[in-house]
Amino acid sequence: MQEILEEFIKYLPEGATVLDLGCGSGRDSLYFIEKGFDTTALDGAQELCELASIHIGQNVLHMQYSELDFTEVFDGIWACASLLHLQTNDINDVLQSMTQALKPHGILYMSFKHGDFNGILNERYFSCYTTRSLKNLMESHKDLEVLELWMSQDVRPEREDESWLNIIVRKIKDENQE
Repeated sequence: MQEILEEFIKYLPEGATVLDLGCGSGRDSLYFIEKGFDTTALDGAQELCELASIHIGQNVLHMQYSELDFTEVFDGIWACASLLHLQTNDINDVLQSMTQALKPHGILYMSFKHGDFNGILNERYFSCYTTRSLKNLMESHKDLEVLELWMSQDVRPEREDESWLNIIVRKIKDENQE
């Protein structure tokens, strides 16, 4: 993940405020903390919040993505393999909340499994995206501009046949704002 993490942080100012949305064990939060970023970790599973809190040495917010209610707080939001569990009709609201949470010109990284599957797999809901469907999703969010979009392979030995779509977007000012 280091290459992808570095691709994200190259867009951030020194000492940036970063939200690790869906932090899981806290692996990426710890990376951001060690790089000197003011990091807020958040996860929807209480057990993962407790685990991540021990791992990173700070409190982790326990909340669902639908509860996001920040206004221009973060320079960057890292959503690595976390939004893929949202149903298609929920992702637009969460994207809007994440955009609101970003400072002007803030950076958002997201990753999704590549494909056209939407449904339950191993007792969890998955929304997969193709390059086209992800671009279509982004086109409906006029306050976000795509900076990079690329595919990568899963690095876990048992999942090397899985591909991921990675996207980095920037919050842009609406032309009606000054």
